[in-house]
Amino acid sequence: MNRIWSKVFFGMLFFKVRIENLHHFKANTPYVIVANHFSYLDIPVLGLIPFDLVFIGKSSLAKVPLFGYMFKNLHIAVDRNSLKSRGVSVQKAKEALAQGSSVVFFPEGGISSERPPDMARFKDGAFKAALDKQIPIIPVTLSYNHLILPDDGRFLLRYRPVKVVVHPPLAVEGLGAADLGPLKEKCHRIIQEQLWKDNAPVTSKMHRT
Repeated sequence: MNRIWSKVFFGMLFFKVRIENLHHFKANTPYVIVANHFSYLDIPVLGLIPFDLVFIGKSSLAKVPLFGYMFKNLHIAVDRNSLKSRGVSVQKAKEALAQGSSVVFFPEGGISSERPPDMARFKDGAFKAALDKQIPIIPVTLSYNHLILPDDGRFLLRYRPVKVVVHPPLAVEGLGAADLGPLKEKCHRIIQEQLWKDNAPVTSKMHRT
């Protein structure tokens, strides 16, 4: 359902999507996937990854026509303003991982960065789930979604090829709670450095201004 919806969506828009290093995913292996989150385009882009993925997203997505019905029935909705809801969503993510699904987290806690491509700090939920279930983490960089569909309230698409970079898995076997901080910072660094690399001209210009 994820892939069909995403293929139809991008096909209708005539957007080209390039996913690099898809070989890092192994069939029948669950992963905790962590990605930067600057745009409402992020979920449909990741929906093109040809594996069983469960997304954690804000509860308001369930109200979006057509997509909302699919999201509400296939994925995990979270009210980010509710501590209880956040805890329940992490527990549901652990259950999905135990059942063999990969779970996609946006560890910035929603679209929260004020200066893309610079990310906000990561929250702990994704990394607690990975450590608790001893599931490897795959960092993913969504390089240009903030340029294609900025979070500026206007919902205007700007044509540009979509780029997704899948990074090598990070093993967590044998790691525990004491390793959460370093693991979180390592994932943040991997994704952030790719964002800076891919957006170098834009970043340099933005910093000069």
